[in-house]
Amino acid sequence: QVQLVESGGGLVQAGGSLRLSCAPSGRTFSVYPLAWFRQAPGKEREFVGATTWTGSNTRYADSVKGRFTISRDNAKNTVSLQMNRLKPEDAAVYYCKAVDSWANDYWGQGTQITVSS
Repeated sequence: QVQLVESGGGLVQAGGSLRLSCAPSGRTFSVYPLAWFRQAPGKEREFVGATTWTGSNTRYADSVKGRFTISRDNAKNTVSLQMNRLKPEDAAVYYCKAVDSWANDYWGQGTQITVSS
């Protein structure tokens, strides 16, 4: 069984920074954390950012471009999300998503980000 362990959430003031990390545990063979999503209360889960396995290509939601940076550590098989200049509208539960070699998706339990104005 695969579990994704997310860390780094918390409370931050608007304009501040946080860094999220995600690592798989359990049956981790061929499971690669590659993306972050978020879900605010009353809203659907939305895409935030994604990277390729090598980390050489990245993609972001327009709302976070220029403020968030996604990166992979291939040696540790982790994916991180550096969030700068946070805004109140960034507050949400952030989820890590991983895929395996058979195109199965795995999700973390989520980590709460609260941004005070």
